[in-house]
Amino acid sequence: MTPVMMLRLFLLAVLLLVHGEVNAQTAAEKHGFPPRLIIYNAKGPPDACGPGCDRWIAVEGQIDEGAAARIGRFLRDVKDSKRPIYFHSPGGSVRPSYVIARLLRSRKAVARIGRTIASACAGGTQVDAACLKVKTAGGEVEAELMTRNAMCNSACGYLFLGATTREVAPDAVVAVHNSRLTLHARGPFSAQQIAEFKQRSMAKADRERVAFVVSMGIARELDDLIKTVKYESLHILTRAELYRFGIDTRPLPETAWTLETAARPYIRKIAAAKQDDGASFRTMEWRLFCENKDRARLMFVRESGQEAGGLNTMMLMAGSDKSVAFGIYPARVGKFEVWSDVVASEAMQAMLAASRLQMGEGTRDAEGKTKLATFNIDTLGLGASWTRLQSSCPANTTPPPAATSTFNALPVMPSISTAPATPAK
Repeated sequence: MTPVMMLRLFLLAVLLLVHGEVNAQTAAEKHGFPPRLIIYNAKGPPDACGPGCDRWIAVEGQIDEGAAARIGRFLRDVKDSKRPIYFHSPGGSVRPSYVIARLLRSRKAVARIGRTIASACAGGTQVDAACLKVKTAGGEVEAELMTRNAMCNSACGYLFLGATTREVAPDAVVAVHNSRLTLHARGPFSAQQIAEFKQRSMAKADRERVAFVVSMGIARELDDLIKTVKYESLHILTRAELYRFGIDTRPLPETAWTLETAARPYIRKIAAAKQDDGASFRTMEWRLFCENKDRARLMFVRESGQEAGGLNTMMLMAGSDKSVAFGIYPARVGKFEVWSDVVASEAMQAMLAASRLQMGEGTRDAEGKTKLATFNIDTLGLGASWTRLQSSCPANTTPPPAATSTFNALPVMPSISTAPATPAK
């Protein structure tokens, strides 16, 4: 193939990619994302983005070809390099993702997956024209953070890898798939010539991707996985994969305590604990209900473990003298254990005053002796969520519902629903 013919084919490929982005923008808007990547400063309530953190950088939307230049200009004006960056994106173009990733690496950025909910857009969709005007006006946007159902899919995963600190909440998603190159060629090109050009282009893209992944300090195994996932599909990285590939290596990632405005409101917290085998994680969830002004009910739900048959006690402790004992036997729903108990007023106040809570698991061995294993969880968001929940508490004279009705009427574990991600180019 002559150099002129190669150049014509290359130009045709570029034209197709531009056309593909127009289609991707339509899909992004349909699924609740800005049609192009936007970045802005957000401010929330105290501890909104962690202990002592109430300001963050929000990055959301479809990754377009001009995204890297906009992100670079914005970050140059942000002097606080420790301010966390929260991503929520279905994906988009690969090339600017690599550039953005290297910008984040040079900044030693802290990156997380989360949705920024602007307070001024409470009555809208967060991506309508009025809301996007608020977010892109250049000022600081009053907002709240949510990790549940937040995502960084497709090409977003590449820019996320650039951060030196990466945190994926247990209820957020990072999903990957392979890329695809399609050409609409006009001219005297044979099918063999087009096929050869596509093959060379894809081979180059594969080499660039594996080199990029390795340069970010991520296991090459991630690239091996990406190559097995069809362009039309998505693979949500499991917690074990996030850990094994080196993307998020925390042994106990956890969410903040957040208020869920269901038919019966409650406060939710989710965590994933690394198991002793070193290769798996166990998902756990806490749900706190307000039964009346003086008492609450705490549910603890987790995946059953191999040792479940020997477990005879479970408790939550707030200090040395205040605890919630869940009893001896949990209810079983499929592969999950559901523990539930009343939280008296004194124990609730101790929980609110503590910075950390301790979960204790008592297991009886063959000799009848009980071995107690403990782990800590934080109380981030518990106080603010409890204050909001109390507004819906019934009067003290209202009889509390039966313990079984609390969990039988509710889904056991969180469901993470992801909108279809825009395929990477």
